[in-house]
Amino acid sequence: MTNSSSPKSVVRSWVRAFNDAHAPALAALYTDDAVNHQVANQPVEGRQAIRKMFEREFSTADMVCIVENLFEDGEWAILEWKDPLGLRGCGFFQVRDGKIAFQRGYLDRLSVLRQHGLPIPEN
Repeated sequence: MTNSSSPKSVVRSWVRAFNDAHAPALAALYTDDAVNHQVANQPVEGRQAIRKMFEREFSTADMVCIVENLFEDGEWAILEWKDPLGLRGCGFFQVRDGKIAFQRGYLDRLSVLRQHGLPIPEN
């Protein structure tokens, strides 16, 4: 694996695209059959579905990812992040051949909804 496709490098590119709210650039970082599982939601499968997920999310809230820590272990990158409003979370990215094959994220979804003035589901 070259340095430009190392897990840390790929996640740095992911953070740049995320902070630019650029769903196509984000989607390009995933494999065709990638899975993005934000644990508060159902897993999203496939590059195009992941792109649509980001398009929806960027249309409902201004989101910023500030890197607190970024670690790499083998084909995994682990990102600890915060946003300007104080929300914190972490993400695990499995990178194969320079693309994200699997992502799992942890955050407090209720805090996100409250901070952005979004409706809180009843169930």
